[in-house]
Amino acid sequence: MTSPKDEVSVALAAVERLYSEGLAQHGASPRSVGWKDAASQQLRFAKLAQLLPTGGEPISVNDLGCGYGSMFAFLDGLPGVTLERYYGYDISEPMLDRARRATDERAQLVCAAEPTQTADYSFASGPFNVKHSSSDAAWQGYVEQCLRRLAASSRHGFAFNLMTTFVDYRQDNLFYADPCAFFAFCKREISPYVTLLHDYPLYEWTMLVRHP
Repeated sequence: MTSPKDEVSVALAAVERLYSEGLAQHGASPRSVGWKDAASQQLRFAKLAQLLPTGGEPISVNDLGCGYGSMFAFLDGLPGVTLERYYGYDISEPMLDRARRATDERAQLVCAAEPTQTADYSFASGPFNVKHSSSDAAWQGYVEQCLRRLAASSRHGFAFNLMTTFVDYRQDNLFYADPCAFFAFCKREISPYVTLLHDYPLYEWTMLVRHP
């Protein structure tokens, strides 16, 4: 019988292939990481960035599932935000190679499925959406483990998004997450200061978790 850990390992290997092949097919574009278009990608970033202060003080950021480095450019151009240090993590080496072209000396890019540095704030935009053949239970356990790691690697807080269970159509290889269950998980295990954003026109939600 396959263990949940083995299910997740198989799924992550498949996800790595999916995104590496997506980059080869579509280049450094939202479609290579499974997004419909640039507008929806920018909207996701904007929701996640509601976590950040806008006073201009220098900040460091972890970006889990950084892909080709698009969030670096978004944060670097965000009014009131001064990006001092950026740590990007991805399991696809071709994605990281492309991200190196899109970032500068402030960026450190690492082939990893979890953060290895502590930063002021951490983000995860989309890395949990594709579960491949993993069961929902095994994948949810993996996501919760990653969120604990994000919390431990963030001085002030972190934000992430997931596809919502409030849909009328599902694909077998995607993970649809109950926003109420994850709200309770974050409130119970991580911080009393949790904000759920589920009021924008995408089939997903965003959660902001601030440390006390």
